[in-house]
Amino acid sequence: MCGRFSLATDIDSLQEQFNFEFNDEVTINPRFNVAPSQQILTIGSNGGKRIGMTMKWGLVPSWSKDSKIGYKMINARAEGIDQKPSFKTPFKRKRCLIVCDGFYEWKKEGKNKQPFRFVMQDGRPFAFAGLWDEWDKNGEPLYSCTIITTTPNEITEEVHNRMPVILEEDAYDLWMDSKMNDTEYLKSLLIPFPAKKMKSYPVSTIVNSPKNDVADCLAPINSL
Repeated sequence: MCGRFSLATDIDSLQEQFNFEFNDEVTINPRFNVAPSQQILTIGSNGGKRIGMTMKWGLVPSWSKDSKIGYKMINARAEGIDQKPSFKTPFKRKRCLIVCDGFYEWKKEGKNKQPFRFVMQDGRPFAFAGLWDEWDKNGEPLYSCTIITTTPNEITEEVHNRMPVILEEDAYDLWMDSKMNDTEYLKSLLIPFPAKKMKSYPVSTIVNSPKNDVADCLAPINSL
């Protein structure tokens, strides 16, 4: 699964790297310990333009009677994603990027769980494959999203049996294109990211609590 990540990179740098437009009235502050149910940065496509917007992490399907279902929908398994009721419609035409610069997983060590942070070798931000939906039962639309997960690569399997789907840059536009309806091609993108492009390191257990949204969450244990 993927239940926590970071996005400490400033918005100007993100816009330069991912080439998207963004509403300047919305403030994106550095985040070191992003948790489910919080607002996160996503990128979608509108008329060929990349548009950034914030959405609630935890997908609420448009047909749902209760928005609380989103707490159970922070991840979507890649296996059978085009068949599952909550995900099959968004998979067809509501696909997005979810931007981050690292994510966390926990490794069980005896009675304890040691958190690890996973990042790119080059230190650059990257994008998860996401789905989004719009829910409107209270007169005000709620935009929400989920992170797709897949089997682990050689580096993540040392810590967890799942990993988020990380997209290659040349797949971004096709993934976001709502007119792209080749489901077999889309499913072919939902694979483990090359381990050689990633690295991981243990971090402090302060990351265990989402209340601790501080820069120390990013630091290797031996540097604290």
